[in-house]
Amino acid sequence: MINPKARPCDEAAIRATRAARNCTASAKPWVLLATILASSIAYIDESVVTVALPAIETDLATSVAVIQWLVNAYTLYLSAFLLTGGAAGDLFGRRRMFVTGTAIFAAASLWCGLSPNITQLILARSVQGIGAALLIPCSLAIIGATFDESERGKAIGTWAGFSAIAAAVGPLLGGWIVDHFTWRWIFLINPLLAAPTLWIALYHLPESRDAEAKGGLDWRGSLLAFIALGSLAFGLISAPVSGCWWWVCCCSWRSFGKKGTARIRCCRSACSGPEHSAPSIC
Repeated sequence: MINPKARPCDEAAIRATRAARNCTASAKPWVLLATILASSIAYIDESVVTVALPAIETDLATSVAVIQWLVNAYTLYLSAFLLTGGAAGDLFGRRRMFVTGTAIFAAASLWCGLSPNITQLILARSVQGIGAALLIPCSLAIIGATFDESERGKAIGTWAGFSAIAAAVGPLLGGWIVDHFTWRWIFLINPLLAAPTLWIALYHLPESRDAEAKGGLDWRGSLLAFIALGSLAFGLISAPVSGCWWWVCCCSWRSFGKKGTARIRCCRSACSGPEHSAPSIC
């Protein structure tokens, strides 16, 4: 289901960015246009793929368990490298990382549209997630660096409104494309939106970075987050197919005293046949 409201973490990311001094008034409309286009690419792609999953499954002759990785591969890479993408923008330049992420996302979208089999399509979706992990946080940071405190409210409202419209239009657009053309066009439209975004970013967006940012990127933490999230997703998807749940972790949170502690109870639910394919509740 599409949430038409602005995401609170997105607004917080914009407000947490310090305004740059080298941004002229003429560049501000271009900043909004570029960031709205970039966010629309990511939000439309995120929602439109779900609508096209049945058509992709039929066309590529694959199973439901495999087709789920089209969504999971994108989400895993985006979630694991999102913080790294934001940190890279602070260190190396937000416009540079924004352009890099948009170009990666567009190239991966072209790969998705031309993929001959499900393996290449999943790999291309993974690359899309990496591009989105650079594109999304840097677009938010660019808005924060461009508009000062007195103008950010209007800028956030404009960006959030158009982003919500893009997310809502995504399923309708995806269904229309699948019904009248082919599912491949849901990916091939992304480069068409990315081209003007890249042109605006290269010629009209000011460069900005965090002068106080120090140290390198936490690649080890991103890799561990990817392995942890990927392992969890793989287990949850594979368990119903294999007909066996080996470990089901039930987390019960209880507060003790003022600080509160978390107690995690892990219970094992082993099975030997399809009749025990569902986990027991702990």
